[in-house]
Formats: sequence, structure tokens, C-alpha cells
Amino acid sequence: MRLFLRLSILLIPILFGGQLFAQQTKPVPVTKIPVTPSQDTIQEAPTPGLGEMDISDVIALLFKRPPSTTIDSITSKPTISIVPAIGYTLVSRLAIVLSGNMAFRTGPKSRISNIVASISYTQNKQIILPIQTNIWTTDNKYNFIGSYRYYKYPQNTYGLGSNSDINDVNPMDYSFFEFYQTVLRHISGNLYLGGGYIFDNHWNITDKGNSNGTVSDYEIYGKDTHTIASGITINGLLDSRDNAINPTKGGYAYVQYRDNYAFLGSTTPWRSLIVDVRKYYRFPEGSKNVIALWSYDWLILSGKPGYLDLPSNHWDFNSATGRGYIQSRFRGAQMVYLEGEYRFRITNNGLLGGVAFLNLESFSAAPGTQLQSLQPGYGPGLRIKLNKLSNTNITIDYGFGNQGSNGLFISVGEAF
Repeated sequence: MRLFLRLSILLIPILFGGQLFAQQTKPVPVTKIPVTPSQDTIQEAPTPGLGEMDISDVIALLFKRPPSTTIDSITSKPTISIVPAIGYTLVSRLAIVLSGNMAFRTGPKSRISNIVASISYTQNKQIILPIQTNIWTTDNKYNFIGSYRYYKYPQNTYGLGSNSDINDVNPMDYSFFEFYQTVLRHISGNLYLGGGYIFDNHWNITDKGNSNGTVSDYEIYGKDTHTIASGITINGLLDSRDNAINPTKGGYAYVQYRDNYAFLGSTTPWRSLIVDVRKYYRFPEGSKNVIALWSYDWLILSGKPGYLDLPSNHWDFNSATGRGYIQSRFRGAQMVYLEGEYRFRITNNGLLGGVAFLNLESFSAAPGTQLQSLQPGYGPGLRIKLNKLSNTNITIDYGFGNQGSNGLFISVGEAF
């Protein structure tokens, strides 16, 4: 029995040590290295306090070894981690994932650069291959951020607007390739400005129509078997968080203006704006519990994007909007999103924690229409410390929404 217990605990980091990349990626360290900056990562992780524990410490104690106390040194020689994992989301169900992370420095005083890649096959017969790169120059003046993805992605959609009915389910299938490349330049303090190029290609798009026999919003909007969105971006970032993977104080503001042009290959020209703002407070003051607040607005400013390019829940940078609902449950030309979460410790050593979250989201339907009803999502969550040095948690949340929507969400790293 004791041997079985040891083996069961040993399997935990293997089963949950990697991010389920069935939606969007959140690059997080899966070995004991400081947090690596990513698209929303500027700050380095603080050194943990005395007595802090994570999963590897539990395993060490079971095998009568001392807990780890040192931080690995990241140099110009890459540190490579490869981890098999099992994950779960509503849109994928179970998924088998092979995830890799390479961390290095381009100079002695440069921030940590990293490359994160994975390949997943899900119970819903989806193939997901994302690669994310985050490279800092030797003087930290420039940050090169890349995201490249291939999806073979059967997925249900439910129409346009936040008044859409969960019974209007329309099974779709498509292939998807993404190429995002952004360059940010340090301006002053925590401010970075820059620009980039974005290319989204959806092809082999098919649908079966609403299963209840009604006319689908996809058919009304305009069916396409192939759409391309190709354009430039203007980006701004202000980041004062103490730790981007699991902040306890500070704030974050990111703005992306996107302009897609026909001469760059877009099926139709259109413009969009994303405004992502987050704030973190310790509550009570002096404790390690945190109130986290998030506002995420994704707006089509002009033009008519392809149906699959419209704003949708769980298609934000971290695939985190709308816990309580399946990915793409809501879609429309305008998306307004608010969320609050209380993060608290269950054990004093930080090994176990909990959260309670509440979110509200509103979508319009096609371009030119008004925002519709606010849809709530809420639920509890459990946190298990995967890496005390980067303060990375395994996150296990159960979310509830309207019209009987509910489900389990397992990931690595906080939602925001």
C-alpha cells in the first residue's frame, strides 16, 4: 500500500506537469527554473520563503530526500525540459500532450528567453501543435515574441451573441494555421511599445448545421470554406506585476490594434482592438491571499471578419475567458469581459490553495449590432504547487454558467 501511494504521488507531475494546449498556450516552466518571460511576462519570479513546498518536495520527503532549496542557473547554454502530460477541457475532453520547454539567456544580464512547444491529440480527435517563442536581446532593449500554431480542430459552435441558445449547437470542423510575430522595445520603466505581423488561415471549414434543425447563425453570417486574415499590429505593454505566472501585487495593461489588408492576402479587410487590463491586491494586507481583477475587451472596429476570426470566449491569449462555458460558446463582433478571483492558501506551506471566481461576459452578434445580455460564470478551484520557485500551480477549477453549462478545467498557471 505504501509503495502504491508513493507511485501515485510520483505520477502527479507526469500527468499534470504540462499545459493542455487544446486552446491557447501559456508557457510555464515545468522544471525548477525561474519564470521565463512570455507574451504577458516581464517580471522575474521572487525567491520563495522558508518552509514553502511543492510537488517535488513531497516526492523527496516520501523517498526520504531533502527538499530542494537552490535555483538552477540559466546561461547561454539552453536548459531543456520535455514532459508528457494528460489534460482536460470541455472542448477537447481528455488529451495526451507532449510538451517541451527550452530556456536560455542571450547575454549575462539579459532576461530569460524561452521556446515552448507541444503536440496534443484529444479525445475529440483534435490535433494541436503550438510553438511559442520569447527572445530577449543581450541588453533587454528588445523583446521578440512569436506564436505559431497548427490545429486540426473539430469543434461545436452555438451562434452569435451572448443571447445565443446552447441548444443551437452546430458541429464544425476546420484546419487552422497561425503566425504571430511581435517586437517590443523598452521605452521607460515598465513600458514597452512595438508592432508586429499576424496571419490567420482557416481552411477546409465544414459544418453540419444546427442539430435542432434551425438555421445556423454561421449560415446567416456567410459560409466560407477558407478565410485568411493577414495584417499588422501596434502593441503597447505596461507591466508592474511581481510574477507574471502567479502575481500577488502590481498591474498589467496590454493593447493590440490590428489592421488586416487585402494586399497582404486577407479575404476581407477588417480592424480590431484588444484591451487587456489586470490588477492584483493582497487581501488581507500582509497575507499571501490575493484578490485578482481582470477586464478583457475584444472589439471589431470595422469590416467583416471571417466567422472563425470573430471574438469568442476561450480564444484570448491564455484561453481563460469564460470559465463555466465550453470554448466558442459565445461569439460576436464585440466582446466585453470582467472577472474577479479570490486566491487563498489552504496550507501554510503553499502546497495547497483554493480560489473562488466570478466572471461576466457580453457579446454582440454580427458587426454593427449591440451588446446583448451579460452571461455569468462562477465556481471554486483547487491549487497544487507544481513549482515553488516560479510559484506555478496546477489549477483545477469547476465552473458553472447559464442554461446548465458546467464543466471541469485543468491547466497549469493561473487564468490571468
